[in-house]
Amino acid sequence: MRIAFVPIDNRPVCYNLAVNIASIDEEIEFLIPSRDLLGDLQKSADVNGIFLWLEKLEKIDALILSLDTITYGGLIPSRRCVETFEELKKRTERLKPILENKKVYAFSSIMRISNNNYNEEEKEYWADWGKKIFEFSFSGGKINNGIPDEIIKDYLSTRKRNFEINKIYLEWQKEGLFDTLIFSKDDCAEKGFNVDEAKELARLGGKIKTGADEIPLALFARAVHKDIKIYPKFMEPQYKECISNYEDVSIEKSVLGQIELCGLTAVNSEAEADIVLIVNNFKNRQGELVMGWDTEPFNGIFVPPEKPYCIADVRYANGADNSFINQLLQKIDLRLFYGYSGWNTSANTTGSLLAAAKIKWNAKKYNNKAFTKLQLIRFLDDWAYQANIRGQIHKPQNIDCLMKPYEEKLKQVFNCSTDREIKYHFPWNRKFEIEVSL
Repeated sequence: MRIAFVPIDNRPVCYNLAVNIASIDEEIEFLIPSRDLLGDLQKSADVNGIFLWLEKLEKIDALILSLDTITYGGLIPSRRCVETFEELKKRTERLKPILENKKVYAFSSIMRISNNNYNEEEKEYWADWGKKIFEFSFSGGKINNGIPDEIIKDYLSTRKRNFEINKIYLEWQKEGLFDTLIFSKDDCAEKGFNVDEAKELARLGGKIKTGADEIPLALFARAVHKDIKIYPKFMEPQYKECISNYEDVSIEKSVLGQIELCGLTAVNSEAEADIVLIVNNFKNRQGELVMGWDTEPFNGIFVPPEKPYCIADVRYANGADNSFINQLLQKIDLRLFYGYSGWNTSANTTGSLLAAAKIKWNAKKYNNKAFTKLQLIRFLDDWAYQANIRGQIHKPQNIDCLMKPYEEKLKQVFNCSTDREIKYHFPWNRKFEIEVSL
């Protein structure tokens, strides 16, 4: 199977993770643009270079396409770029003939509204007005808290421009150019301009999903047609109506949404399932170690299922639950283990986890070394770094010695060579993400 994949940007979870998941099945020929063509925190993607790459594709079975990369140069540039609607519309016209006669699985983001005064991924004025813009949005534009008129005008015009671009893609969906088109809601609150836009797109016939970075991975899984039954087993079943940080739907709805997006079938009992999806969910409120948001860690007894299982660790955002991991690593059954994930948001964790589990289940030529590599990276990133080491450092630095005890533990669990070289670096020169290289 030949699958072409255009990521959102060059982050490890957008680029490397896709490559690592595809490597689980050696019969998948995974085509992806050179990483240096993609955008990062400071620069936009080489859109012309990616167009040239797309135009040379031949005889592919599916195209997984991040439309933000083509339209704006990436997810972050979608909030920052200064091109007008007419300029962006002209750019999209070059894409239309590329999509014809292909199975295309695409997504486009609904511009997020982050509730903070950090402008690292936003326009410059977010440093002074970010929280107030969030409040302005949450109030439906009724309370502006002294935000200067020129900032409100710029912000609203950027939103309108992106919304109109999404409506163009929705028309293309109606013309049959997409097999699947998803509009993603990233960093959502219960109310706001982005929520209103999502409702309007849904009213016009669009398909909306909470999430962002994991959606291309879920669409990759969707393109691999295989009927697999998934039973979502919540560790805290009485709290599955609680809403995760950065999302606007319950954890249960978030999980079910990712199951559906991956082209899987949710079932109501473990007995019916091919794979059990264990969800280490939270009580009342999701924790987040790096933000100092506490929650009750897992304090039950973890009993692995006697059939294939995978684990979405969402008790905390942006990192693992140490209490749960301590039990998991003692009881993990590698014969039945179909993956672990615990990064960033609940949707990010669940969608990417299910994508890998589906590719493993369906593998025509299974590569266990590739699967083990993927798991080592996830545990070293989501558990060792995000839940432990990240809180011990103040800025990007050499973390080799700090990571060593976790490496040794994981090598024992996964029966890996003790001399296997592992390297770490900070690809965007910030603490938020690391790149684990094996």
